[in-house]
Amino acid sequence: MKTRHVSILLILLSVLSAGAQPFLTLPNDPYFDRLRLLPAPQPHEPVLRTGDRLAICGDSITEQKLYSRIMETYITVALPELGVQVRQYGWSGEWASGFLARMTNDVLRFRPTVATTCYGMNDHAYRPYENSIGQSYASNMTDVVMAFQNIGARVVVGSPGCMGTGRKQPSWSKSKAPISEDNISLGMLRNIDIEIAEAEHTCYADIFWPMEKAQFDARNLFGTNYALAGKDAVHPGWAGHTIMAYAFLKALDVPGDIGTFTVDLGANKARASEGHTVLSCDDGVVTIESHRYPFCADGPTDSDSSIRSGMALVPFNHDLNRLMLVVKHPKARNYKVSWGDASRDYAAADLAQGVNLADDFPHNPFSNAFKAVDEAVAKKQAFETDQIKQQFHGTAGKADMEATVNRTEAERAPLVLAIQSAFVPVRHTITITPE
Repeated sequence: MKTRHVSILLILLSVLSAGAQPFLTLPNDPYFDRLRLLPAPQPHEPVLRTGDRLAICGDSITEQKLYSRIMETYITVALPELGVQVRQYGWSGEWASGFLARMTNDVLRFRPTVATTCYGMNDHAYRPYENSIGQSYASNMTDVVMAFQNIGARVVVGSPGCMGTGRKQPSWSKSKAPISEDNISLGMLRNIDIEIAEAEHTCYADIFWPMEKAQFDARNLFGTNYALAGKDAVHPGWAGHTIMAYAFLKALDVPGDIGTFTVDLGANKARASEGHTVLSCDDGVVTIESHRYPFCADGPTDSDSSIRSGMALVPFNHDLNRLMLVVKHPKARNYKVSWGDASRDYAAADLAQGVNLADDFPHNPFSNAFKAVDEAVAKKQAFETDQIKQQFHGTAGKADMEATVNRTEAERAPLVLAIQSAFVPVRHTITITPE
């Protein structure tokens, strides 16, 4: 224990010593003044393994069940071969110390093999940074990481997100400081998370910097009413949560290859990568059965309540959602590609290089099946909030915790089965027509 506290002190000294670390080069704009952010460590190999049990842990932002829902739905449809089981453990108003106090009862009993954490928003106390804030946060987060590691779980330490610059302090904050001071404090906790991840040899998800950068870009693109970090400056809508999910999935180092369909127009043949089967190919009309889905999201690109908008602010489709169509030996210079109810025109040269159908066709033949899976995930995650907060920590749990666990697990099981039942093969046709 004494050695660990010495380690925490060294972490803080490292973070607080200006010039002792190479900081990120930020855009040259007053918006980023006084932010000092350490470079984020990059993943070295995929974290998820077959049969993993993933625990998604955090405060009220996690309890919104938006980024956690995106993550679970993505893992379910894009990586079905892994059979990963997911639970979310968000708790509104929670500090890292609060999670530490409940994690044995609420989380560790289910023996997670992978855990993501997202704390710091409450831990920074909605006030300018002080050494005592960093000391307490570093101590509690280190204990959280070690508790997971003690049961053999792999941990992804997620930084806090950012607050909505240009807005008022949230109603529960007593601070009169501008929110830019909060973001400096949150940036410090982000740096501490990096140091903890490196000291404890675990993974790290950078939530703060992608959100802060996207917030700046969105304000320039869509105006100051675009509230990436939320209308209350803290709780994001779908766009902000999409960026959070992107950061966590990147930290998990998921491959991002949903599939590739290669059509040889000269030979009148087609082939598909793993997870997809070509049923027929005739004169540019290819029918495929897919057992793996892309992440589907349509909607406006300029709304903070749109997943599609969040996808446009980070390279979500490029990095995580590649469903590629490659057309070889074209005979015309241009082609129309029809997929489901939509069509797009492409140059033959672009098709030869490969185009991303998931990016180019927001609504596509997977959309309805994807929606069914996503809605089933939402129902299960809603139950998990009730299971932990109302049952485990309510009258039933206080009377008989083990009986409450057994009863609620029996209630949860059909919700898990509903996700599996919703995930069905999708048969679809791509038509490639010369123009």
